[in-house]
Amino acid sequence: MRLPARTDYALRAALELADSPDSPLTTDEIARRQDIPTSYLGSILAELRRATLVRARRGPEGGWSLARPATDIRLADVIRAVDGALADIAGTRPENLNYTGPAEGLQPVLVALRAAERQILDAVTLADVISGRLPSRVRKLLDDPHAWE
Repeated sequence: MRLPARTDYALRAALELADSPDSPLTTDEIARRQDIPTSYLGSILAELRRATLVRARRGPEGGWSLARPATDIRLADVIRAVDGALADIAGTRPENLNYTGPAEGLQPVLVALRAAERQILDAVTLADVISGRLPSRVRKLLDDPHAWE
């Protein structure tokens, strides 16, 4: 799986906000804590706001905060907000691909890949990541030594 830097930044920013539920964080604070370019982070936070995952408050006590509890925001929500569908091939959903000849069997593999991504990313919340208490099916995958290679 390849995550663009933009998606990585969005996940890290959301986790910073989840770790600070009682006090809003400024864009500069998040950028500094996670070593994310501030100007780039501003547009990412705006996308997360459009997806109703975060909210902004103006003024001296203002900043960014999650729009709902970290237990209700899945990693997949953040990824979809900034990157679109979890798995597509050149902008096409795997079930809409048409392969022929020896490549014909590739479509079900790509559909299965998307399903596997969903099983993890739709199951893990921001709160799970912060607490280190990942769902059992994710922990089971991590027990395989080959997962770390």
